[in-house]
Amino acid sequence: MSEERTLRTVRSFVRREGRLTPGQERALEDLWPHYGIDEADGLIDLQQLFGRTAPIVFEIGFGNGSSLAEMAANQPDTNFIGVEVHRPGVGHLLKLIDEQEITNLRVACTDAVELLKHRIPDSSLDRLQLYFPDPWHKKRHHKRRIIQPAFVELLAQKIKPSGHLHMATDWQHYAEQMLDDLSQNSDFINCAEDATYIPRPDYRPLTKFEQRGQRLGHGVWDLLFTRK
Repeated sequence: MSEERTLRTVRSFVRREGRLTPGQERALEDLWPHYGIDEADGLIDLQQLFGRTAPIVFEIGFGNGSSLAEMAANQPDTNFIGVEVHRPGVGHLLKLIDEQEITNLRVACTDAVELLKHRIPDSSLDRLQLYFPDPWHKKRHHKRRIIQPAFVELLAQKIKPSGHLHMATDWQHYAEQMLDDLSQNSDFINCAEDATYIPRPDYRPLTKFEQRGQRLGHGVWDLLFTRK
């Protein structure tokens, strides 16, 4: 099986729809036309999408969106695209966008791999963020982890030279695999002084999930790579 076919057929997520609250349903209905990225063919005109030219940050799997909304609000001179497959999280983020009057954030509810492959122009992203992806901790499920050599090659196409790839996980084995896969790709350079992990950057908010893990003594590993 080719790497391209692997990227297309082995998904890193399982859709768990969950129940939409009335507020999330209203947000999806009323706010999606303003902030949502519809399914379509062809590359997205990023300048047209935001109505301006600015650095682009692309986040995969934003959960309920609280962290991404906080980042967008704190960095008004940067454009953010968030991708999440679970509609309740998308609805929650749309509510936050409306409540906080955030203008520099757009949302997609789709497979991030397919969106990157087919709709994001090459060398267009200033930073790609992947925080706490599903670790698929059983060995037989490791092939479902989103970070794989073929996906790293795709990221090298989409992140512009001198742009960054920032990942974080609370699963040490996955952190080690991320480190290995990125270190073996000649298009990326590790930003850590010792070529391993970095402290959490100030721009990445500390999530409630992470705070709970810290109280329980769980570790978190941040990795930052720059595109050559």
